Amino acid sequence: MRESGGSSVSVRTGLVAGLVAGLAVGAGLCYCVYRASRRRRGREGGPKRGDVRPGQEHQAAAPTLLQKVSAMPVISSPGRKGPENLRREDVDLPKSSHDLEAHHIQNLIRLLDSTKDPTIQEQALVTLSNSAAFSANQDIIRNLGGLIVVGKMLSVPDTKVKEKALNALNNLSMNIKNQEEMKIYITIVCEETDSSPLNSELQLAGLRFLTNMSVTNDYHYMMTSFIPCFLHMLLEGNERTQVQVLKVLVNLSANPAMTEHLLNAQAPFLLSLFDACINKEVLLRVLVFATNLIKLTQKDKSITVHHHNEGSIFSVLWGNTTECAQKLTSLLYHHDTEVKEQVAELIMQRC
Repeated sequence: MRESGGSSVSVRTGLVAGLVAGLAVGAGLCYCVYRASRRRRGREGGPKRGDVRPGQEHQAAAPTLLQKVSAMPVISSPGRKGPENLRREDVDLPKSSHDLEAHHIQNLIRLLDSTKDPTIQEQALVTLSNSAAFSANQDIIRNLGGLIVVGKMLSVPDTKVKEKALNALNNLSMNIKNQEEMKIYITIVCEETDSSPLNSELQLAGLRFLTNMSVTNDYHYMMTSFIPCFLHMLLEGNERTQVQVLKVLVNLSANPAMTEHLLNAQAPFLLSLFDACINKEVLLRVLVFATNLIKLTQKDKSITVHHHNEGSIFSVLWGNTTECAQKLTSLLYHHDTEVKEQVAELIMQRC
């Protein structure tokens, strides 16, 4: 029957329409499940190691690392990828790093070695520097190859990065084993210190490193050619610079092998520092410096001194004995007991 025939076609058409609608609903549900699954995976820990493209491992690890050593979470700006593109406000490395563990230090070293962003370099160096204030971490950083990585930062053109690298090397140099590996940086740091702006933080950081490296006599020979530079900083520098450079000079003056080099160096201004108006920290170290040299001169008669070299430290200390004696006698009335005691010792050594 047509009617029957017409009724059968209508049923088939309805079945097909229902099937299509069902497929559409099913596809929609699958898509929703897929989206929900993606969101859940993101909340549970983000991409797995296998999700990282080759060559991007350090980029994916950087936010995690910085979160571990940061007091605040790291938020990457849209369109930015990798540690090189993190803004200054994106990371907040702590000033106190005593709670860093070895794997945190290792990751920081890797980050420092891989990034070219001065902001990240600077903050990683600050964290490593603070961490290196603890003796156990000094060994950890050395064993993880961190000395070389930090030393490479001395060649970075950014002044702040170099300053922070020198601060880190300074803390790391409080370790004899570290010094053995870090001696390769002495000449570089001497050159950097000499060429840095006078009284700058970069210059002071370099002098602090050289102070630590000159505590023993082992590496003094590497600083010999820079004695005129140190004396120039002593003459032209402010009190902070004078105190720091005198720490280096006092260390050098305690080494008999350096006496000849120091006595023959030009420093006609030296006697002008023997004055009660001079800052006590500067004055005291100048007196110790002179006492060391005179003591070693008296002890070792084989020291070759160019007596005709006018303006040398030798001529200042021994040439014009009347002026030097008057200066020292005046300082015997200094208000500070420590200064008076050092003056008395110097006078005794000259007799």
